[in-house]
Amino acid sequence: MTSQQLSIVSSLSELPERWRSEIQAQLSQGENVVSALEVDLDQQLHFSKGVVMITPRRVLARAPGAAQWESWPFTQDLALKHHDHAGVGHLELVNARGRLAAWRFTLGQNLAAIRLVEQFEAQRDSHASGEPVMLDEENVCPSCKAPLEPDQEECPICTKVVYTPPSTWTLFRLWRFAKPYKGQLGLGFALMLLSTGAHMIPPYLTIPLMDNVLIPYQNGKQVDPMLVVMYMSGLVGAAVLAWIFGWAKTYVLALASERIGADLRTTTYEHLLQLSLEYFGGKRTGDLMSRIGSESDRICVFLSLHLLDFLSDCLMIVMTGVILFSIDPWLAIFTLLPLPFIAWMIHIVRDRLRTGFEKIDRVWGEVTNVLADTIPGIRVVKAFAQEAREATRFRTANKHNLAVNDKLNKVWSLFSPTVSFLTELGLLVIWVFGIYQVSKGHITVGILSSFIAYSSRFYGRLDSMSRIVSVTQKSASAAKRIFDILDHVSSVPEPVNPVKLDKVEGNITLREVGFRYGNRAVNRGIDLEIKAGQMVGLVGHSGSGKSTLVNLICRFYDVAEGAIMLDGVDIRAFRVADYRRNIGLVLQEPFLFFGTIAENLAYGKPDATREEIIAAARAAHAHEFILRLPQGYDSMVGERGQGLSGGERQRISIARALLIDPKILILDEATASVDSETEKEIQRALDNLVQGRTTIAIAHRLSTLQKADRLVVLDRGVVVEDGPHEELMEQKGAYYRLYQAQARNVDIDLDDGIKE
Repeated sequence: MTSQQLSIVSSLSELPERWRSEIQAQLSQGENVVSALEVDLDQQLHFSKGVVMITPRRVLARAPGAAQWESWPFTQDLALKHHDHAGVGHLELVNARGRLAAWRFTLGQNLAAIRLVEQFEAQRDSHASGEPVMLDEENVCPSCKAPLEPDQEECPICTKVVYTPPSTWTLFRLWRFAKPYKGQLGLGFALMLLSTGAHMIPPYLTIPLMDNVLIPYQNGKQVDPMLVVMYMSGLVGAAVLAWIFGWAKTYVLALASERIGADLRTTTYEHLLQLSLEYFGGKRTGDLMSRIGSESDRICVFLSLHLLDFLSDCLMIVMTGVILFSIDPWLAIFTLLPLPFIAWMIHIVRDRLRTGFEKIDRVWGEVTNVLADTIPGIRVVKAFAQEAREATRFRTANKHNLAVNDKLNKVWSLFSPTVSFLTELGLLVIWVFGIYQVSKGHITVGILSSFIAYSSRFYGRLDSMSRIVSVTQKSASAAKRIFDILDHVSSVPEPVNPVKLDKVEGNITLREVGFRYGNRAVNRGIDLEIKAGQMVGLVGHSGSGKSTLVNLICRFYDVAEGAIMLDGVDIRAFRVADYRRNIGLVLQEPFLFFGTIAENLAYGKPDATREEIIAAARAAHAHEFILRLPQGYDSMVGERGQGLSGGERQRISIARALLIDPKILILDEATASVDSETEKEIQRALDNLVQGRTTIAIAHRLSTLQKADRLVVLDRGVVVEDGPHEELMEQKGAYYRLYQAQARNVDIDLDDGIKE
């Protein structure tokens, strides 16, 4: 078998079985598939399956939701473009006339997409030259079959990371949040124009003051006092107007920018809450806190202060330039002589600042991640006497942050003084050329004085604008990190036309359910029927897929294959919130929020009455210990339930589930972390909880599941046994070995039997 054939087999074998017969029907005689990609999003970013393939002759595809196949033969101008943004991959097929087709996919398919593009380019070039693509078996990547150079150790495809640097244009996306306040922003801009205009009056008045008052008076001529009063009144009036307009525009724009910042934080946080657990699994808490907190605050400061200054500077520079040219064009040209050099420097430095500030943001995220890890886990840190180790981690992260800032400051420390030097040089040029013009009688001393005053303001504003470059790039970096959250598409999407969920019976059906973490299959081909009101226990060794199956039923993740049905309807057809309101979840490590006992009990039902809260606590056998607390139900609970024992936290968690009266109950190792006496107390509470509910329970202690109607034994992601406890014990199969091993406290493998 040739290398090319190996690549063909590999690409087809990665596709689900259902595609293969359809693909074979589309291929011509002697035509093979070189590379294939299953796309999983339609153009509206709803989950739907499609496929894109490369053959030696053409591109062949069926778009998600489409009934017909399409194909495009290779031509020299045919190109396949690939990029990704915020969790969504994009493929575009284009030629000289424009775009021919486009496909979307989640980034779990990104490696296959990169491989597809590589094969497209190879086959297109091969088709143009007439020479077949030949791969050397000894120089191909074992993962993606991409060709490698003789001395190349790493695959350029597998190690490729798509990175988009922050762009200043990202800031324009903030208009989405500014649009509701466009009236206030328009008023602020009008006030800014008036304020800037008022600031332009005093330098202009220096011309008559010098030519009509000071110079004649110095030469011994009589000066009209009323003329002096008029000019002085003009200066005072301009200063007062500039102050009034400046105060008003600052106040109005500050109010608007604060509201924009508040909306940005709220929208980002609300969107973050809608994302699936898959997103949070790849993120650090400190990094997300930094984005919503400090990054949004940085944008707010930029909008309320620095953007205001930038716009004011732009207006001042434009108005000053117009006035200078109206007074004396030649002197104005010499005044603006250093401007191109300053603009060139700003352009060069901006790119370095842009990438540098994003690196600083990422490094600062490392610092906050250490804090987010250590402070919540301080008990573990102290228990293992690792204070010095954590201090070293923080010191290392802080040192890295310092090094990155020092590197950026080298650029900034050279840039800022250089701009100041060029502005001083510009003023020197004005003096030299202005004195020459005065000596020739082309301009008066008053005009020169006015030019000096205007030029000082012009270059002062230009220097200020150059400093704003730093702030702008920081804000662009912050905006990019926030929009990375806002642009992320949840892997558990809401249905386009949701099915109304009124009355839930509790019948759960799993049909050929499969799920993968990345490239690792966790559950495969699971068929399971759970009747309403039935209690089913999930058993199996660690890593057998029990918790993953529960997560799929809760729809924390969506199945990769098959479907999960509730009362005969695919759970993906319901609104996520409507579906989860019918599920009560009791975890092995119950999470309690900082607040009172009553607030924690009523977390799932905030409008619950005190009588309902107490009734749920009684049913969960929690009422007695709650009354022993100093303030009873109003006693404060520390962060993550500090101050309560593990059993007490668990009973509060059970009462919390009872209060919402769910039709489906999930118990995930609810008694695994407590002693035998506490387990009995919790078990009595659970007996009240499971009555009349469809219950799915996970427990390592198999004795706690003997009351279950059925036991489902999982091994390596598949169901190996299913039935009541007594029946499974009689079969002496996987469950029997697991039960006997636990009773004798030995490890087992469900396939091989007991290993003592």
